[in-house]
Amino acid sequence: MRVQELAATVADLDDAAHIDAIRALEDLKSACAAAQARITAEFDATRTNPAGLGAEIALARRESPNRGGRHLGFARAMQEMPHTLALLESGELNEWRATLLVRETACLTKEDRAVIDQEFCADPAVLAGLGDRAIETKARARAAQLDAEAVVRRARKAVADRHVSIRPAPDTMTYVTALLPVAEGVAVWANLKRDADSLVGTGQAGDRTRGQVMADLLVERITSVDNADAQPVTVNVVISDETLFGGGAAPAHVDGYGDIPAPIARNWIKNAVTKDVAELRRLYANPTTGALTNLESVARCFPKGLARFIDIRDKVCRTPWCDAPIRHRDHIEPHENGGETTELNGAGLCAACNYAKQAPGWSAEPEEASGLHQYNFTTPSGHTYRSTAPPLPLPAKKRARTRQVEIDIVWAA
Repeated sequence: MRVQELAATVADLDDAAHIDAIRALEDLKSACAAAQARITAEFDATRTNPAGLGAEIALARRESPNRGGRHLGFARAMQEMPHTLALLESGELNEWRATLLVRETACLTKEDRAVIDQEFCADPAVLAGLGDRAIETKARARAAQLDAEAVVRRARKAVADRHVSIRPAPDTMTYVTALLPVAEGVAVWANLKRDADSLVGTGQAGDRTRGQVMADLLVERITSVDNADAQPVTVNVVISDETLFGGGAAPAHVDGYGDIPAPIARNWIKNAVTKDVAELRRLYANPTTGALTNLESVARCFPKGLARFIDIRDKVCRTPWCDAPIRHRDHIEPHENGGETTELNGAGLCAACNYAKQAPGWSAEPEEASGLHQYNFTTPSGHTYRSTAPPLPLPAKKRARTRQVEIDIVWAA
């Protein structure tokens, strides 16, 4: 049944029928997730070389390689948790809640995981009505009872995964997230809250809320300056000449964040120029497509200038549906196969995608095109995908070949 036909079957229903249809479709989603898990597990079992398998699954599901690996792990776990899989197939458990059970039992032996599968999912009534957090807490507590040592080992290993990440938020904001051991994480939050409460309580916060004061304190302490508006860091902004000088509306691109509205970018640059902390570099792009011009090198490794060019052109990992930051600049056609170190044969990839394409059975080749940079790659299962570079902000169309402007803004204290 096509999507349009499916939507037509629920038209002109009364309120009760609408709710019934929503529930039925939710059950169908769970059943589809169970079917995907079964098929993924079968695919995993039949593949003689598992390298790059998660990346292939991600492409098939139009998701990032990271999630592809999770789907593969989930499918493998479902083979050890038949009762959980049965609840997923019946719609009594959705995919995310099944994933929580898999995650919280990942450190256990196959036998202990089977115990939780039996106790929690053999009878649908056990988890009926429980939300995500309740299921997660219940599974974690039972896992600790079954094998406390395994849980402790997992906690110790988790410390090695501590990191800080950044991702875009709506309205030109950003999330800076730190994954920390619980003691350190609580200490950071409690310290900020204590000092924010003090400033608010003594009237030193002005019209700022407690949350705003905590955010400002965080910035001040990490950047070692007394004013959250003055940050000693470099921000790379790519903006078209028409947007910068002619009042154009095309958004600018901030390296590591994404697109921002033109007025905000112009205001940033104006302030930076006023403070004499802006450095401009000219980049040339096609005024119709926004594609950058070529750079060439005979070196085996991509030199600094060409690597920078690829970063600006590709913005994020070039694998479809993966928006991870670029970590590697590598040859599309492998260097050992005669691939040249050129703009045409280079692509920016995250580490996971670059490692995946090195597996046997993967191949790729660049595509000569007058517009945006493109290349095609084929997976071991024989499926071919096309990767197209995103356009830069379009420059003014008055000239046949005009320039973009990249601005390094160093916010000084």
